[in-house]
Amino acid sequence: MFADTATLDVRAGTGGSGCVSFRREKGVPRGGPDGGDGGCGGDVIVTADESLRTLLDFRRRPHVRAGRGAHGEGANRAGASGDDVTVRVPPGTIVIDDSSDTVLADLVEPGDEVVVARGGRGGRGNARFKTSVNQAPRQWEAGEEGEERVVRLELRLIADIGLVGHPNAGKSTLLSRISAARPKIADYPFTTLAPNLGLVALGEWQSCTVADIPGLIEGASQGRGLGADFLRHIERTSVLLYLVECDGDDPLAELAVLQSELRAHSPDLLERPSALLLTKLDLVPPADREIHCELRRLPVAVLPDGSDPTDPARIEGLPTLAISSHSREGLAELLNLMRRLLAAAGDAPE
Repeated sequence: MFADTATLDVRAGTGGSGCVSFRREKGVPRGGPDGGDGGCGGDVIVTADESLRTLLDFRRRPHVRAGRGAHGEGANRAGASGDDVTVRVPPGTIVIDDSSDTVLADLVEPGDEVVVARGGRGGRGNARFKTSVNQAPRQWEAGEEGEERVVRLELRLIADIGLVGHPNAGKSTLLSRISAARPKIADYPFTTLAPNLGLVALGEWQSCTVADIPGLIEGASQGRGLGADFLRHIERTSVLLYLVECDGDDPLAELAVLQSELRAHSPDLLERPSALLLTKLDLVPPADREIHCELRRLPVAVLPDGSDPTDPARIEGLPTLAISSHSREGLAELLNLMRRLLAAAGDAPE
């Protein structure tokens, strides 16, 4: 099961208290103070681990506690510090303070880490309070409380290319044809209920990662359908591929809805290199394909904000390619297109 959000109640360790003690040895009847300091409490650390892919484990383990520091002892023995606790999350996880909604860290690379709760300082023993006028102090300090907070974890998949389309537009089928990923495929909407990642070979020694997110419908950015929960997964992608059925009633209108939802979620998404893929070409009779597959000859639609979708500022230079994942028509050209778009985005495929 895929889980891309989790909430953790984290508490760092409390510091140990200082000790009140005096040196007592044969031949030293008036030994001075020798109470040791308490140990520091353990920290709670969140780190990115490339072996993880989901936040599901934290649904069952929402509380994290670090070790407390030991109390100081006589003979100037300091207490041991409490054990730190390391919480391992998938790369791409954003750590947010739930109360203030402040981003504490964006853990993109494996090994990135952040201390989300610091342990309390250990208290001082009475040896620390000795002065020239106070040779036998009995003062001591209690250990400080460790920090406590609720943190929210949000996983945003790290992929080079994101597939965007309405439900049942053919995203999962395409991913299964160009990669080794095996997402669930069926002929009904919302078959995909969780994002899927696939590694696509673009040529000799070249590859990229492609993310298939659940289908978007109008109003997805406001919570309709499944889009509100998964739109964030395309925020890290460098290239977007819009998938629209080429035999639909108004492909331009469908493209307009997709772009409108992306704009409502994050306007920056529309600035990324992108292309329009007209899918399910095998369902169109050969005699009608020319009409269906030329973007400029498709019926003019109106965007939700009233502007013309054929305005050059909207779609000029948007590459368009008709494909069929079933018959594999156009897939070779698609790989070449993906390579060019990644180059335009400044991400040379590895």
